[in-house]
Amino acid sequence: MSTPRVTPGEFWDLGPINWVFARGAARVIGVDNARIFSTLGRTRGVFRAWLHYSGRLMPFGTLSRKESEMIIIRVAHLRKCDYELDHHRRLGRRAGIDDAMFAQILAGPGDAGWGDRERAMLRAVDELIENQDISDTAWSALTRHLDDRRLIAFVLLAGQYDTLATTIHTLRIQRDTRV
Repeated sequence: MSTPRVTPGEFWDLGPINWVFARGAARVIGVDNARIFSTLGRTRGVFRAWLHYSGRLMPFGTLSRKESEMIIIRVAHLRKCDYELDHHRRLGRRAGIDDAMFAQILAGPGDAGWGDRERAMLRAVDELIENQDISDTAWSALTRHLDDRRLIAFVLLAGQYDTLATTIHTLRIQRDTRV
């Protein structure tokens, strides 16, 4: 990846609240610098609002943690966003996604091992990312498994991580280094 367009911020760039959050997150994740947080943290209050919004989608959303991670991993794979894949491989493990399932998510909805619910979700992610819409056929399959509240959360979650992949790519945020 090329040089970051916006470098990760330090204390004076982030302010005390965002700096403490970014440093704490890096420690918890086990990386030298959680670059996504120390870069986006430069926006100060917008960063905190984004964290709140993101947190309401995952991990505190209406979809299960495992399903949320499946959606995020699939979006990251389709968008070729290694930063998101690195981060959500770790988070996915905590939600019950082992290496075999991770590979299955990357393989997509055509993998023979999926049940109807998972296949419908992955197919809808693929369509949403590829077409910025979900076909009536894929939507109908999704409605067999999700109520209206979860359907909305599904679209918002996939869209959030699509936007995040765009932000990571555009700002050229570097992958984190494990410590």
